[in-house]
Amino acid sequence: MKKNLYTPFGPLLIATIALTACGGTTPAPTASQPPSTSSQPPASTSGTQTQPLSGTLSISAAFALYPMMTVWADKFQKLHPDTQFDIQAGGAGKGMTDALAGAVDIGMVSREIRPVETANGAFWVSVARDAVFPIVSAQNPSAAMITAKGITPDAFKKIFITGEYKTWGQVFGNPALTAAIHLYTRSDSAGAADIWAQFCGGKAQADIITGAIGINGEPALVDTVSKDPLGIGFSNLNSVFDPSSGSLVAGIIVAPIDINANGIADPDEYYKTRADAIKAVSDGKYPSPPSRFENLVTKGKPSGLVQAYLIWILTDGQQFLNQAGFVPLTPDQQAQSLAKLK
Repeated sequence: MKKNLYTPFGPLLIATIALTACGGTTPAPTASQPPSTSSQPPASTSGTQTQPLSGTLSISAAFALYPMMTVWADKFQKLHPDTQFDIQAGGAGKGMTDALAGAVDIGMVSREIRPVETANGAFWVSVARDAVFPIVSAQNPSAAMITAKGITPDAFKKIFITGEYKTWGQVFGNPALTAAIHLYTRSDSAGAADIWAQFCGGKAQADIITGAIGINGEPALVDTVSKDPLGIGFSNLNSVFDPSSGSLVAGIIVAPIDINANGIADPDEYYKTRADAIKAVSDGKYPSPPSRFENLVTKGKPSGLVQAYLIWILTDGQQFLNQAGFVPLTPDQQAQSLAKLK
């Protein structure tokens, strides 16, 4: 099996993984090639594959779901060595565009599916849950105050949507703090930006103020904020916390959301580890948005290998979510997604 993972801070931030079956000779397609499909019947909805499957699946987009998709593809291919995967990360907008254009079999979309997209043939199922978190540089002069007091939802709105707050002193009602806020967002179409804008009182990514500095791709945004002592941005759970150690990525801290606006970052509002963040999302203590569903999109209702793979993700594949930093669907949510695939 050969894996070509993306370079986290490269300028193009295009992630590609080719999972090739042992002994296979068919090359995995690129996003520009039409996807290959299998005419084999889908597996049963129990999640147990009763016969070998073969074929190639091409999948693109959301940075948020990319790490999980590589795990799922690896596990699925071990069950079915004659399957191959071509997986690319490039933002939720790319996933939807590629899926609707028929450039890939499956698009990863880390936001709600819009009515205009379903009208154009988008079929989707939710497969996992995660969340977007506000991040600031660990070098921020006000870091101790940020972690002790948190930032209220109203203050986030005035930072990201209305632009009323331009200094860190305004955030905490302290005129002595005159350092300017350096605001960062995504320049590419991103589910994280959509979800964060909704939490802050907007409707979509475009509602984040024009003065925000756009960064292409999630890894680059995290890196940029970490290096700017006055920076603030947002990112997905698995980009905020190191997947190996479960600790915060070096150079950043999660800015606690002071949900109850009591002027204190309560213990269940401040997350220092991935385990704490996952528990908050799973228990419903972290607000929604910015917690959200991760969705997989196809053009029209899938069949064959695509349908079998989605059914496996929603059944046997759910067991791998926690270890990869995602929150499994509840039994009711799982059943709802499976029902759509029947």
